Amino acid sequence: MQEQLTQVFTELGLDGYKDAWIFQVFMVVFITMLINFISNRLFRRLEDQLAKTRNVWDDILLHAARRPIALLIWVLGLSLAFELTDPETGSVLVKLVEPLRRGLVIVMIAWFMIRFIRQAEGVLVSEDKVKNPMDETTVGALGKLLRLSIIITTVLVVLQTFGYSISGVLAFGGIGGLAVGFAAKDLLANFFGGLMIYLDRPFKVGDWVRSPDKEIEGTVEDIGWRLTCIRTFDKRPLYVPNATFASISLENPSRMTNRRIYEKIGLRYEDSALVNGVIDDVRKMLVHHPEIDSSQTLIVNLNSFAPYSLEFFIYTFTKTTNWVRFHEIKQDVMGKIIDIVHEHGADFAFPTQTIHLENGDSQPLVDQA
Repeated sequence: MQEQLTQVFTELGLDGYKDAWIFQVFMVVFITMLINFISNRLFRRLEDQLAKTRNVWDDILLHAARRPIALLIWVLGLSLAFELTDPETGSVLVKLVEPLRRGLVIVMIAWFMIRFIRQAEGVLVSEDKVKNPMDETTVGALGKLLRLSIIITTVLVVLQTFGYSISGVLAFGGIGGLAVGFAAKDLLANFFGGLMIYLDRPFKVGDWVRSPDKEIEGTVEDIGWRLTCIRTFDKRPLYVPNATFASISLENPSRMTNRRIYEKIGLRYEDSALVNGVIDDVRKMLVHHPEIDSSQTLIVNLNSFAPYSLEFFIYTFTKTTNWVRFHEIKQDVMGKIIDIVHEHGADFAFPTQTIHLENGDSQPLVDQA
């Protein structure tokens, strides 16, 4: 390329005099700046035109290519300018221009691919951009694998460009892998733990998880290859090594189908004749309640003769799984139970004791304990 460029300058009469290479370098840099300016204007025009279309893939393709192409123009231009410097300077770096240019071109291509993959992840999980959005955890895992593959391939190709033997690098990697495996067994355990999370999918980003074995509870924010970030309900980040999930039990309340209401209600012993009517009306209220899932187990029964009350319980499930909405429904149900009890002329029991005096009289005494 240097010979062709020199021939062009010769035909234009820009050669054959002292220090001609300085003017030639200036011309190459100026042309590089001009091409870069035209490229930026062209990208802006294309972005405005493609923004009017419904296809999102051409938008992210153009956005991913813009910065790598701009840098590629400068890499090619400056490398040509460096080749035109006076050979009499005797710079050893002149010999490295060609392999360095090849390596940077490869890096620019890899950069473009990584940018495209990163932006494609956002498109694939967006309900506004695709009809059937993919799971965020799955897309994140595939994106990380693709980016890692591109980086490894780029490093190997660049090493080959600079004259290093890839076979030697791979052989060294095989031998060194054994030493790394022993030295970083915890790191590898977390890596494979993260891989199992992506394959088994016990939870995904956005799920509420908790462990009965450890003090782990919160919302999953990020699943990395080594750590999983869980935001606890007091808004503190909790970083859990992925290998931990292989040895503990884990609940995922986000995947529950219903939420349960289980409450015990105590009536006074003097209201024993009214208990059956109260229980029947409470059961009817739950069956006809619009937020109660009557297809699930629904129980309203007298449960026990408690020390100071006749105790019955309700056992039912709401249709919603939203935590805030569940408590609103539960409050409404309990309020209706209060109304039913009072409509029957009954009342709720509270702790009391009866003291029997020697003359045979008895007097109730409220337990202050």
